This record gives sequence, C-alpha cells and structure tokens, in this order.
Amino acid sequence: MKKKVLGLLLAATMSIGMLAGCGGSGSADTSASTDTAATTEEAAPAADTSSEEAAPAAAASGEGKTYALVTKSAGNAFMELLGQGFKEAVEASGGTAIIKDPASATADAQISEISSLISQGVDSILVAANDENALQAVLQEASDAGIKILTVDSDVAANSRAVFVNQASTELIGQTLLDACYDIAGGEGQYAILSATSQATNQNAWIEAMKAAAEADSKYANLELVEVAYGDDEPQKSTDQTQALLEKYPDLKVICAPTTVGIAAAAKVLQDSGSSVKLTGLGLPSEMVEYIGEDDAHSCPYMYLWNMIDLGNLAGYTSVALVNGDLTGAVGDTYEAGSMGTFEVVDVNGATQVILGNPFKFDASNVQEWADKGM
Repeated sequence: MKKKVLGLLLAATMSIGMLAGCGGSGSADTSASTDTAATTEEAAPAADTSSEEAAPAAAASGEGKTYALVTKSAGNAFMELLGQGFKEAVEASGGTAIIKDPASATADAQISEISSLISQGVDSILVAANDENALQAVLQEASDAGIKILTVDSDVAANSRAVFVNQASTELIGQTLLDACYDIAGGEGQYAILSATSQATNQNAWIEAMKAAAEADSKYANLELVEVAYGDDEPQKSTDQTQALLEKYPDLKVICAPTTVGIAAAAKVLQDSGSSVKLTGLGLPSEMVEYIGEDDAHSCPYMYLWNMIDLGNLAGYTSVALVNGDLTGAVGDTYEAGSMGTFEVVDVNGATQVILGNPFKFDASNVQEWADKGM
C-alpha cells in the first residue's frame, strides 16, 4: 500500500475512507503519548495498513516471539494509537505484543518498565523515549540479555538501539511548523512554543530544526521566538503554561504546540478566553475538531499530524524483522513491512532511521472527516 516514499500515497485514502483503524486502543495495557509533525497538503494520512491481506505474508515470521512496546506515559491518545498499530502488526506476524504504559512521562518510569521486561525475557523492546540519555544503562542491560532494542517517535543515543522508527524527517517537521507560525502571524511578530518535557528528544529536535530554519533564511527575520515553555505532556500544566504565556507576552501572535496534549490544552485556553492569539502544531483531529477554523471563533486555523496507526504498524513489523535477523539496523538494510511494502534504513545526521513519510495538514475542510474515522 505504501512504499518508503510515502508522501504521495494517500490521495486515494481520503476517497475510500481507509483509515478505519485509527481509533481506540488495541490493548488493555495500551496508553498514549504525544508528538507530531508536518508536511504538504497533498500528502494525506496513510491508510490503515493492518488489513488481513498482510497476515499471510508475515504469518509465521513472528511466531512464538514476544515483542514489547514502552510508551511515553499512560493516558495519552497519541500513544494509544501507536500501540494499536504495533499490536496489529505483531499479531499479524504471529507474535505476541506486550504494551507498557509508564505512570508518568519520565525516564525513571520507563526504566522501571524496561527492567520488568528484561526479567520477562521478551525478544524485543521498542521504546518511545522520554529522555535521550537516561535510558542508556537499562537499554544496554537489555541488549546484553539478548533483547533487540529499537525506538519509535522519540529516539535515544544511536549506540543504545539498532534503529529508530521515525514518523517524518526532523528538518521537514521543523520547517513546516515554522512556516505555519510565519503564515498565521502574517510574517512578523512574536510566537512561542509549548512543548512536552524538556528532555523529549523528538520535541527538542523539532524545535532546534525550527530555530535553524529561521536563522538560515532572512524571510523569518521579523518573526520572534519569545519562549519555549514546557507542559510536560500534562493537560493541567499545559493549560497553566498557556495562560502564563498570554500574561507574559501581550503582543504574542501565535503559539506552536508540537505535542497532542499541549495543543489540545492550549486550544481550549485560547478559545474559551476569546484570545486573539492563534495556535498551530501537532494534534489529533478527534481532540481538535471544535477548535479548528479560520474565523475568530476558533483558536487554531490548522495543524499537522501523521497516521499513528501506521507508525505503530511500521514499528511492529520492524521489531519482527529485527528479531528474525531480516534487519540489522545498518544503513541500506531493506525489509518487508507486511502490506506497507519495502522499507530501507537510512542515515540521518549519523543516526540510522526508518522513516514513515510525510504528515498531513488538518484544517476546517477535513478535520471532521478524520475525527469521524477515529483519528
């Protein structure tokens, strides 16, 4: 259904409503997390790739094996969709999926879950890291025990895992978010970023990419980043941080929240208060539908995201390929990801990655459609 060059594949998706699997949690253990990205309007979210047709091709490949996913934290819809896709792919391959949702979005909470999985003797551990460096020791312990390690959504140091399953390139996400701020602000004025935790590797990489893009082009010279605030992927703290930004910067024009928890919290604050400040970032349509619109009654003109079910599917198939030896994580490795097609490991700034593809722009013309599909 889709190859590694994914940005073009989804025009057909919207016409045939293929994202049926985008809602709900696929496991009693499953929870959610938050982070997202950007792309062109032509690239729609990918279709649900966990169809039954994928099962025969991979049916026996994961048989008798156990594949674990450690999400960022419990209670995060973003991670729930990731977990659903992961579980579907693992089970289509004949394996058993274990999904662990830490009580909080911290490295310590993830370390506890990973230690438990080491004791259980799972075959692989996939982690959406809350900290780039703090997990290294426990991941080394897991690797020493013969467990294959890979990351998804948010990476760790490259020497701590075999490969990173990434939703889109960091540079593309940063550039797209910056361009959204520029557009919504009318090319000039103040904007702020409402991030997740200060240790979130993907959030930090996207923010640095935004800054680098702004410095590289005089087009953005009149656009001023006044603060990066951290809501820690907690609704109440994200709400408090949004309110603080409004109080500190009376001339603020735009808030960019590259996290599904943060953008939903900020949208409510801005809309309920009737603020003239506008919002963009990465969000789930089902959580943002009432806030998206171009008029003054809505706080968010548009936002971006990718298909989290597909990201989970790809991560699941990548876990199976790694355990089976079909994939080592070396640059140039190729492998089959069920009905999703063939993927290749690439080098991105010295780190090995498998990239899902381009995210999608959600605005008033399509957000309800995707919310109705459960995304």
